[in-house]
Amino acid sequence: MLHTRYQRAVAGALFTAGMTLSSAVFALTPPSTSYSFVGVTNTNAANVATGVAALSMEVIDLGGSQVAFTFTNNSMSSLTDVYFDDGTLLGFASAPQYSTGVDFSQYASPGNLPGGNTLSPSFTTTAGFSADSNPPASPNGVTSGEWLTITFTLQSMQTYASVINALSLPNGGGVGDLRVGLHVQSFANGGSESFVNVPDGISNPVPEADTYAMLLAGLGLVGFAARRKLS
Repeated sequence: MLHTRYQRAVAGALFTAGMTLSSAVFALTPPSTSYSFVGVTNTNAANVATGVAALSMEVIDLGGSQVAFTFTNNSMSSLTDVYFDDGTLLGFASAPQYSTGVDFSQYASPGNLPGGNTLSPSFTTTAGFSADSNPPASPNGVTSGEWLTITFTLQSMQTYASVINALSLPNGGGVGDLRVGLHVQSFANGGSESFVNVPDGISNPVPEADTYAMLLAGLGLVGFAARRKLS
């Protein structure tokens, strides 16, 4: 009888620990959505193909009306400028954050996405919503293994869901949509290209801890099964 009680106690502890830790992992990992890009300037087909394959943007819900945009570039080219064409969604932008080897400041030069006027409707950078790598531009830009994050506090009544909806470009890039433009330099042939996000967001409710959470949930299920067997 004592042995059975001990087994039940252990099973109960496993179940409680597994479910509690699983819940904690899911709670601590913010929802995010990933986006890819398409070429705007199309000066060189090989460079555009490289950029399309390498560039990525992850939009992360930080809570408290804050949304982070994290950019990566899985190539040896250099992401040097970021531009936001926004309606009435984004509010205050914090100073850019970045990995070692990257150095960015608010306000890009040139002030608008190169080639953005060829889009329909034209890409118009919202005043103050841009960032630029500091001189020397290409060495301080985002290359393979590096990242750049720009965080916005949303305007009143706007939410993470509002951002995701605007990024889906329901108006074809028109009023109310959110477009993000990137200028990339130092491709293999020395050229540069511009890119803009496409509405192909892939939701990642648990982007980094999914495997860990599944293992913890499994621990809880083992405890649950043990409890049933002993009951």
